[in-house]
Amino acid sequence: MMFLCLAYGAEEDWNRLSEGEQEALLAQDEVLRERGALIAAVETSTVTVRSWDGMPEVTDGGFAHPDAPLAGFYVLEAADLEEAVRLVADTPCARARGAVEVRPLHEGKG
Repeated sequence: MMFLCLAYGAEEDWNRLSEGEQEALLAQDEVLRERGALIAAVETSTVTVRSWDGMPEVTDGGFAHPDAPLAGFYVLEAADLEEAVRLVADTPCARARGAVEVRPLHEGKG
């Protein structure tokens, strides 16, 4: 099964951790990279596009207003939701006062 993982975390929370704590959490990200699951990190700036009347309207900022900005995303392959949760539980955003949303992906038909 494939899961979209959206990682949220504030830089100031990350900076409060000791160097050793940061290194330990980054080691978990490396586990995901080795699995081929960590696809990319995102910039903190974002825009939201709405085209409700057929004309695109672009506003600065994200659609959701979480306490922490979107820090990254990845597509994770896991046997089931339980395994996906276990794999992301020790990632930096999950541990450093952020959060990781885990959403099942459904394969589209091409």
